[in-house]
Amino acid sequence: MTFEIELISPAPAKLSVNDVSKRFVSGSLSVHALDHVSLEIGEGEFVCLVGPSGCGKSTLLNIIAGLERTDGGSVSTDGSGISAPGRDRMMMFQEAGLFPWLDVLGNVLFGLNLKPGLTKTERIQVARHYLRLVGLEKFERANVHELSGGMKQRVALARALAPNPRVLLMDEPFGALDALTREQLYGDLQRIWAERRKTIVFVTHNVREAVCLGDRVVLFSPNPGRIREEFTIDLPRPRDINSVDLARYATRITAALKNYTAGDGPEEASE
Repeated sequence: MTFEIELISPAPAKLSVNDVSKRFVSGSLSVHALDHVSLEIGEGEFVCLVGPSGCGKSTLLNIIAGLERTDGGSVSTDGSGISAPGRDRMMMFQEAGLFPWLDVLGNVLFGLNLKPGLTKTERIQVARHYLRLVGLEKFERANVHELSGGMKQRVALARALAPNPRVLLMDEPFGALDALTREQLYGDLQRIWAERRKTIVFVTHNVREAVCLGDRVVLFSPNPGRIREEFTIDLPRPRDINSVDLARYATRITAALKNYTAGDGPEEASE
């Protein structure tokens, strides 16, 4: 396998969520995280899941990743059922989760352990390519503690992309960052998505963030977790989160979200 071949993206996956339910039980407490949720995500589509805490959106992401099992229903990629983690699906979390004993390059190389058939030299070439993609090629020997929050998330993104997965799952990856850093990363992620065309499922509480990034925004409500409505975002890319057109979409989606959650009881932590 040559380095040039390795950088060619595999065909993005189509995801199918079919009538999925999930309940968490702890002692006398039972939380209905997902209730008969169905969702189709097209090849190369960028879909954002939005809703309040406890609506099950992160639970659904974990099920797609193979980290959680369903109580009912099924999830598949291109018709193949998902029952365990796989290198075709990579996950990013709110915390970068970098290994402090490894430098930046070492952290990206760690993700490449999931990719068989590469020599050590090829792994280093691939890791450096993705560091260039996220703008950190000059920091490959930096220690994790020397990085800002935004730089750490860039490293985490490079690590997730390096094995060349078909699906990228992102669970509030920018939630802990300041507004300016988030805006920079919105631009980076849109550029990378345009270049690599991965299928992306992105969880967020931030409606504007969802409109800025997604082809489609899917609204969840809690108690139990259900999909209430979907919005197609018909705006050209790259998108500016401060644009008037984007704000109009966000206002409409926020109003719908408030309407769906107004009648729900106290939120349970199902995420």
